Amino acid sequence: MASAAGGFSFQILAGDSAARVGVIATPHGEIPTPAFVPVGTQATVKALAPDDLRAVGCSLILANTYHLHLRPGAETVRDLGGLHRFMGWDGPIMTDSGGFQAFSLGFGIEHGVGKIASIFPGEEAACESPSGHVRRGERRKLATVDEDGVTFVSHLDGSRQRLTPETSIKVQEMLGADIILAFDECTSPLHDHEYTRLALGRTHRWALRCLAAHSTGQAMYGIVQGGAYRDLREESARFVGGLPFAGFAVGGSLGRSKEDMHRVLEWTVPLLPEERPRHLLGIGDVDDIFAAVGRGIDTFDCVGPTRLARNGVLLVGPEAGGTPANRFRLNIKNAAFARDERPVDHRCRCYTCRSFSRAYLRHLFRVGELLAYRLASIHNVAFMMDLMARIREAIAAGRLRELRREWLGSGVARCGTGSIAGSE
Repeated sequence: MASAAGGFSFQILAGDSAARVGVIATPHGEIPTPAFVPVGTQATVKALAPDDLRAVGCSLILANTYHLHLRPGAETVRDLGGLHRFMGWDGPIMTDSGGFQAFSLGFGIEHGVGKIASIFPGEEAACESPSGHVRRGERRKLATVDEDGVTFVSHLDGSRQRLTPETSIKVQEMLGADIILAFDECTSPLHDHEYTRLALGRTHRWALRCLAAHSTGQAMYGIVQGGAYRDLREESARFVGGLPFAGFAVGGSLGRSKEDMHRVLEWTVPLLPEERPRHLLGIGDVDDIFAAVGRGIDTFDCVGPTRLARNGVLLVGPEAGGTPANRFRLNIKNAAFARDERPVDHRCRCYTCRSFSRAYLRHLFRVGELLAYRLASIHNVAFMMDLMARIREAIAAGRLRELRREWLGSGVARCGTGSIAGSE
C-alpha cells in the first residue's frame, strides 16, 4: 500500500502484527521506517555536523519553527536558500508547528510539566533532568492561547510575538522543510476533560485553517490531540484522520504514566488511515520505541539522546550491559571508567566507538573539553539508528516480539523521556 502527493509518498513493505516496515519518499531522499528523528531545534543537531549525521545513517531531522522564526527569521532562511542549503543538510527535514512552544511557554510553565520535569506526573519525577522538579507557580506564563492563535513573550528579548495557523504554515513554507506540521494546541497531563475538549476543538478548527493556508508542495501532517481521554482521542483521530493530510502525528499529553501512553496509542492508531505514515511526538526511550512501534507508529522525534550525550550519559545495548533497569544508559563520568580501555559499546561501529576508549571520553568530560559533546552525541545518535535498523529487520522477519524480549525481558523501566514534543 502506498500514499503519494507532491513528491511525497509512503509505502508499506512488510508487517508484523500492528508494526510495519515502510519507506517515506521525499524530494530530498527516502526515510526507511520505523525511524528515529534527531531534533535540530535551531537548524543544527547540537554538537553534530551534517557529515556526522550522514555517517551514522540518519535519514530525517526535525527543526523548530518557533525558534527559527525568532532567529534568524524565516525570511532570512528562505533568502539564503531554505533550511537545506542554510544548514548544509541535503536529506529530508521535518519542522514542527510551534504548537509545543505554546504549551511549554504557557501551561508547561504553570503546571511544571515539560522536558525538564517529568511529563508523566504519575511516575517518578525528573528522571531525565539532573536539576530535578520545576516547582509550579514559580514562573509566569510566557504564552497565552485564544481562538485565533497564540501570543508569546519572546524568551530572548521580551518582545511580543504572535503565531496563528496561517503564520505557522507561512513560516514553515519559507523554511522549506519536506514535512511540516499543522498548528495545534498541546495540552498538559494536568488539564481536565473540559479544558482538553475545548483545546481539541481549537486544534480541529486550526487544522482546517492550516490546510486552507497551505500553498506549497510540502507534505503536511495533521496532529491528533485529546489528552488521555478516550472519547476525545477517538474523536480527534476520526476528525483529523478524515482530512487530506499526507500523514499524522500523535501529540500532546499521553497521560500520567507509560500505561496511559500505551492506551492512548491503542485508541488512536487504529482509527488513522493505514496507508499514511504516523509520527509520535517527543518519544525516545528504548521501551517507548518498542511499545509504539508495536502499536503501529512509524517515526519518532526526541531531544533525549543528544541531551543525554551532552550530560555524559551514553546509550548502550544489551551486549554492552544495557538493561531496562539502567535504561540502557552508562554515565561515562563515573570513576569506574577512569582506566577503562574498552569502547563505549563494542558492538557499535560509530566513529566514537571505533576510535576512543571509555577512559578518554571520561577524561574529556571531566576536563570540560568540547570534543566530549561531539563524540558522545555521535554515539547516542548512532545507537538510535542501529536500534531502529534492528527493529526494521525484526519486523520484516516477523520476530519483533522476540527482539523486544531480548532487550526488555518481561520488565520495563518506569521512568522515561517525554510524551510531549519538545526542543533542545
